Amino acid sequence: MPSLTELYLSHTQLPPIIPTISISHINSSTSLAVLDLSENDLTSSIYPWLFNFSSSLVHLDLLWNDLNGSIPDAFGNMTTLAYLDLSRNQLEGEIPKSLTDLCNLQELWLFHNNLTGLKEKDYLACPNHTLEVLDLSYNQLKGSFPDLSGFSQLRELDLEFNQLNGTLPESIGQLAQLQVLSIASNSLRGTVSANHLFGLSNLIYLDLSFNSLTFNISLEQVPQFRASSIMLASCKLGPRFPNWLQTQEVLGELDISASGISDVIPNWFWNLSSDSRRLNISNNHISGTLPNLTSYPFFVGMDMSSNCLEGSIPQSVFNVGWLDLSKNLFSGSISLSCETTNPPSLGFSHLDLSNNRLSGELPNCWEQRKDLIVLDLANNNFSGKIKNSIGLLQQMQTLHLRNNSFTGALPSSLKNCRALRLIDLGKNKLSGKITAWMGGSLSHLVVLNLRSNEFNGSIPSSLCQLERIQMLDLSNNNLSGKIPKCLKNLTAMAQKGSQVLSYRSFYDSSFADFYDDSTLVQWKGKEQEYKKTLRFIKSIDFSRNKLIGEIPIEVTDLVELVSLNLSRNNLIGSIPTTIGQLKLLDVLDLSQNQLNGRIPDTLSQIADLSVLDLSNNTLSGKIPLGTQLQSFDASTYEGNPGLCGPPLLKRCPEDELGGVSFTSGLSSKKEDIQDDANNIWFYGNIVLGFIIGFWEFAALYYSIVHGDMPISSC
Repeated sequence: MPSLTELYLSHTQLPPIIPTISISHINSSTSLAVLDLSENDLTSSIYPWLFNFSSSLVHLDLLWNDLNGSIPDAFGNMTTLAYLDLSRNQLEGEIPKSLTDLCNLQELWLFHNNLTGLKEKDYLACPNHTLEVLDLSYNQLKGSFPDLSGFSQLRELDLEFNQLNGTLPESIGQLAQLQVLSIASNSLRGTVSANHLFGLSNLIYLDLSFNSLTFNISLEQVPQFRASSIMLASCKLGPRFPNWLQTQEVLGELDISASGISDVIPNWFWNLSSDSRRLNISNNHISGTLPNLTSYPFFVGMDMSSNCLEGSIPQSVFNVGWLDLSKNLFSGSISLSCETTNPPSLGFSHLDLSNNRLSGELPNCWEQRKDLIVLDLANNNFSGKIKNSIGLLQQMQTLHLRNNSFTGALPSSLKNCRALRLIDLGKNKLSGKITAWMGGSLSHLVVLNLRSNEFNGSIPSSLCQLERIQMLDLSNNNLSGKIPKCLKNLTAMAQKGSQVLSYRSFYDSSFADFYDDSTLVQWKGKEQEYKKTLRFIKSIDFSRNKLIGEIPIEVTDLVELVSLNLSRNNLIGSIPTTIGQLKLLDVLDLSQNQLNGRIPDTLSQIADLSVLDLSNNTLSGKIPLGTQLQSFDASTYEGNPGLCGPPLLKRCPEDELGGVSFTSGLSSKKEDIQDDANNIWFYGNIVLGFIIGFWEFAALYYSIVHGDMPISSC
């Protein structure tokens, strides 16, 4: 086909080409200008055939293939190229100088590879370079920010998610045609002045988020641009509200979260633009109250969490479709939410008012928010019954009502919310039975937390239908009866893999964000909030109830369990001999029951066990030997008069060497040996305690840094 000019084979499942002499030396069309082979399985073996078109190709798209290794210098021979896309491959190494020598190149897309930088700093061979788009995002570019002053025609520059360090050069301000500047998530530091940005009159999108940049802009300096998106999360803008923002009259998206602002929101801020769609001022120290303005409905997403805002929540704020006001000091009722007008086009998807001082009963108008996906009202002072109208939220996936004063039984209408994946109703005053419909109707549940309420009756066997459940917490209630044997049907606790508790939440057709679910978990005696790591927790907690009977052997089929707490009940019988099957257990608490018999030898096979409590039962016999079981403190086994052997000081009869036939010297030597053994266990426990304590501190630090634990901002 010698006259072919355009060939589009995108997403056609092309297999890798096996290089042959005939392919690499084939007579190729000299007229082929456009070649799109994106989204296939092509490997670097395509290169010999591809470079036959060096004299004709203008547009080459190899996005999303399996290209690997370095970028060949031979691309520099394609002197007619105006568009080149090698993104989403596995390319590595430095970007060859030959690419930047392509003087006709207008768009270069290399995002999502493993590229590390440019081969030479003095890389401009073209006096008037035509490059307009340069996207090197999501690579591993290292070193200082590149000097791009020679690219005078550059319109879009995207270097986000790399490892660039040093300062942002003022030469960036010479790129007069620049419309998009995105360098988020690097390691840049230093000061940003008006010379860097304010002369870029064509700038419409600015993202410097997640760098260590400090803005030094005087009140008199005014930017020449009118941007539609400004993203400056984690840059230092404060302590005063940035005054230059009031010139941004067409602003549709603004993120100045975690920017060190300790100020009251100025009046001009709410009059910025009727085009405002997404606002994020979270994680600052912003104080004062929110005015009741008609401009709120223009926002489709608003995040003001983790500030010091107070007073009542204005009625007009409830018109925002994606709303997060958590971790503030808001007080009063939320009954005004029933008076919403002008609902957003995509409905109300996200409402988070947790960790405030809100009170009163829940509104009875949930039909207005039937598209709600996330409802989080935890850690407030709400009271009364949960209204039946909550069953109208049939799209809801997350329900947090923890730590309030709700009373009464669970509304039966909740069974209509079949999309629920997480329910956390812990620390309330809810009563009645755990209803049987919960297992059959809410089959998508991954987390069910009903701890610290006043539920009574038995554990319904229908809960065994929750095949996806990974965290089941019914602790600290008044539950009675036996533990259901059908728990073995909780397949998510018996199989590898985990449910991802995150999903994309849409502000509107243009804006979306990922929401990571979280909940408080009773872990090793402490309540900790888990977010990004929540999906790795597989636990059962039935502690502090009135359960009777034996521990069903079927529980030991849940081989993926990492925590099992059945303490403070009235359980009898022996510990299942198959307990050693739970090799992933990190926490096992069977204390304060009436368990008897010997500790199974298989318990010593659980190598990762870091918390064990068998105290206050009627266990007997010798504690099985094994480094793991002897490493615990003696308090792990106390309250069991029949137990003996290390780490307890009580000797077992079979270990006694006593009797009149032994000399006193031998008896004395035996006591010395026992003393040495006790000393070994004592000092060993000190060392182990230090190690465990260190890793718990490291885990706590990781949780704080990565957002798995809340940090109060006020």
